[in-house]
Amino acid sequence: MRHPPRSVLAAVAGAVALIGSVTVPVVTASGAAPACSVEYSVTSQWDSGFQGAVKITNNTAAMSSWSLAFDFAGGQKLTQGWNAKWSQSGTTVTAASESYNGSLATGASVSAGFIASWSGSNAVPTSFKLNGTSCNTAVEPSPTPEPTDPAEDGPPVLRASVNKLVDAGGATRRLLGVNRSGGEFMCVQGRGIFDGPVDDASVKAIADWKANTVRIPLNEECWLGLSTIDPAYAGANYINAVKDLVAKVKAHGMTPVVELHWTYGQYTGNSAGCSDVHASCQKPMPDMQYTPSFWASVANTFKNDRTVVFDLFNEPYPDRATSTTTQAWQCWRDGGSCPGIGYEVAGMQDLVDSVRGTGATNLILAGGIAYSNDLSQWLTYRPADPAGNLAAAWHVYNFNTCANESCWNSTLAPVAAQVPLVAGEIGENTCAHGFIDQVMKWFDDRGLSYLGWTWNTWDCSSGPSLISSYDGTPTAFGTGLRDHLRALNG
Repeated sequence: MRHPPRSVLAAVAGAVALIGSVTVPVVTASGAAPACSVEYSVTSQWDSGFQGAVKITNNTAAMSSWSLAFDFAGGQKLTQGWNAKWSQSGTTVTAASESYNGSLATGASVSAGFIASWSGSNAVPTSFKLNGTSCNTAVEPSPTPEPTDPAEDGPPVLRASVNKLVDAGGATRRLLGVNRSGGEFMCVQGRGIFDGPVDDASVKAIADWKANTVRIPLNEECWLGLSTIDPAYAGANYINAVKDLVAKVKAHGMTPVVELHWTYGQYTGNSAGCSDVHASCQKPMPDMQYTPSFWASVANTFKNDRTVVFDLFNEPYPDRATSTTTQAWQCWRDGGSCPGIGYEVAGMQDLVDSVRGTGATNLILAGGIAYSNDLSQWLTYRPADPAGNLAAAWHVYNFNTCANESCWNSTLAPVAAQVPLVAGEIGENTCAHGFIDQVMKWFDDRGLSYLGWTWNTWDCSSGPSLISSYDGTPTAFGTGLRDHLRALNG
């Protein structure tokens, strides 16, 4: 779903959930500033790998390009990185500037991130050199890995079995619940991490509607901690806040769906949401520069907890950029240089490969084209999944093209006959629920899944909003979903 204007969102901004990180500065013995300084941090760590970041500050003459070198001391192996050209030879790691961030003025800083494996220990590098000059460093401690085993009374581990979602015992399950918007836009706008409270009481209010699933939209630049984002709302702080919300959702027996909503890449063509290169709106497709790294990091973070579901990309719309539907579906699956899109695209196959390359076998959702409203060729172009745990995602609002039973029967039913189908967003802009009542009946009759947009206290006349208060007080639109969920699961 595209969001209300920022002026509307600003009026409803609420409490922010943050977990801070501390950087300890290092000063030379004489008290003089070093020629350069490097802050090295481990933003996320799991059993066999970690996500790291470096922040480089230049305290000497301006430079037009830079190269940072340091040595791993614990057997770590670099696998991928962003915001620099990363390489490793033996124990020595090198991060060289990209064409877009090589200029580094006196006193200026630049950040870059990476993913690496480790075994035995994850020792912190002790020396750094910038363009051959030794730097003093500041080091952040590695976070203690948190246990991720699901509680006995928590949500089920889900997998695709032909066209159904089933739990470990083989019983059919449905994902029925809501979206919790905020994590995709607050951080990039410098206003927090979530829109409104995400404390235990507010999550319990969702469960009290008899929802069993919460979809959590995310922002790739905030997760990766890119330098354009306020560090209070990015990197480790952002990741830990997302992990905390996932844990709360699970504690109330609900399935968390982590979803990539806003991404990097400049698009100014047909139906552009913004002209900004940064992740400040919905882009037509994910980008090859950062999105595979985002999904590798997310998958590594949650791969030991298979109750977490991965939704690859909110609402692809390459069809608005390309001249033919075939080109759009090819772009959707294969990525690369897509007609009408000025950045290199990461296709759905690239993202499935990024997730599975970590060893994660979690359930994956993949939405179609036309803002996930068109699944007409999803079966033809579906990405290959070596884990066999892939479902189709679909979005529908009363103003979409495929918003009637005739279209659902002709395009959705064939997909639902072969793979699990999840309506990741359903809604209407009427402040009523007559349309979603029709959607829910069609999906109920076929044992399919759906999630209402959205659990935020926005004015329902400016976009579908389920609640008027985070205690669960519904809008007229939300009443329809709440009462229906309670009737199904009460």
